[in-house]
Amino acid sequence: MLKDDVSENKRRLAFCMPYANQLWQADTMFGPRVQQRQVKLIAFIDDASRVLCHGEFFFEENADSMVKTLRAAFRKRGVPEQLLVDNGSIYCCQEIMLICARIGCILRHTAVRDAAAKGKIERFFRRVRDQFLVRKLDLSSVEELNKQFTQWVENEYNATVHSTLGMKPIDRFGVDLSRIQFLSPSEDADELFYAEATRTVKKDNTFSFQGTRYETPVDLRGKKVEVRYERQGKGPVVIYDNGRRMGLARPLDAVANGLRRRRDT
Repeated sequence: MLKDDVSENKRRLAFCMPYANQLWQADTMFGPRVQQRQVKLIAFIDDASRVLCHGEFFFEENADSMVKTLRAAFRKRGVPEQLLVDNGSIYCCQEIMLICARIGCILRHTAVRDAAAKGKIERFFRRVRDQFLVRKLDLSSVEELNKQFTQWVENEYNATVHSTLGMKPIDRFGVDLSRIQFLSPSEDADELFYAEATRTVKKDNTFSFQGTRYETPVDLRGKKVEVRYERQGKGPVVIYDNGRRMGLARPLDAVANGLRRRRDT
C-alpha cells in the first residue's frame, strides 16, 4: 500500500464532541490572489457547534500569522480543551506548543497525510470556496478581504442553520456557554501569546537581551529565568521564574543606579 493511500483505506468512525470547546480543529487553505500574491486562510472551528472561532487571510503562512489567529480565536470563543492540527510547520512550531502549554490546552496532531481526520475544517473550507470566494470580492488588499470574510462568517455561516445540527452554529455554541472558560481581560493574558527566551541573571541582577541590558524586577541573581516578549518587539519584557510572573524588566540605567547608591551611602 502506498503511503498516500493510508488515509483513504483507514477505518473511520464519525464522531462529534458533546460540548462546545472540547475540541477545535485548525488548518490552512490557499485563497485568492491579492495584489498579485496568493493569500492563505488560517482557521479554527469548534467540533461540537461547528462555530468558526476565527479565520484570517495572510500573505505569509508563518508562526506570527498563526499566533495572531489563535489569539483572536481564544479571545472570541474562549479556550478549548484540545486543539487538533496537522503536521504543517506552523502547527508544530515552538510558539503554538508554548501557548497551548501555558493555557492548558492539549495540542494533538493528526497522522501524516491524514487530512480526512480533520473533516469538519475541511468541509468548512469547501463552503468558503463554494459560497464566499465565488462572490465579487474587493481584493484590493488583504485587510479588505478579511473584513468581507468576517462579515460572511458572522452574518451567514455562523448564523445559518447547519444541516447536521438542525440549528445555527452560534446558537449551538451558546447552549454550552456556561461551561466555556474565557481568557481573563487582564494585561497578563496578552503575555500568554508572547515569545519566550531563557537568560541567566548575573551577579549584579542584570541580563542581556536583544542588544539591551536589563535589570530584573526582584532579586534573581544566578537564576535562569524566562523572558517573555512581543514578537515585533513593541511591548514590555516580562520576567517569569518557574512559571511565576515576577514583573517587568527595566532597561539598565547605570547613571541613575550610581546616583541612588551615592544617596544611600
